[in-house]
Amino acid sequence: PYYVDLNQNLFLQAALQSSDPNLVLFLDTCVASPNPKDFTSLTYDLIRRGCVRDPTYSSYHSPYRYVTRFAFNAFKFVSQHPSVYLQCELVVCRYNDYSSRCYQGCVSRFKKNA
Repeated sequence: PYYVDLNQNLFLQAALQSSDPNLVLFLDTCVASPNPKDFTSLTYDLIRRGCVRDPTYSSYHSPYRYVTRFAFNAFKFVSQHPSVYLQCELVVCRYNDYSSRCYQGCVSRFKKNA
């Protein structure tokens, strides 16, 4: 566990452990829940399908393609749930594969028909 005060900035970093230097890491979705075993009932989206949902979310530059860095303000759901758990989905892609998920950025759920 990592303990922070309410509204304190929480900085996170994810790194891909691989000998292949041509891989890119992309943070697709990051969801918070008061229950570490249930990320469907009571949840809060920080980022979903590459789209930022929390106004305190910030991404930070990394000098490495295989590292992603981000931060958000610590919060609690309600007084009955003092702990917050995160579940994040990351995508690994080939560097310069612009058709891959890593290079699409924010993907809205619905697409209009032409």
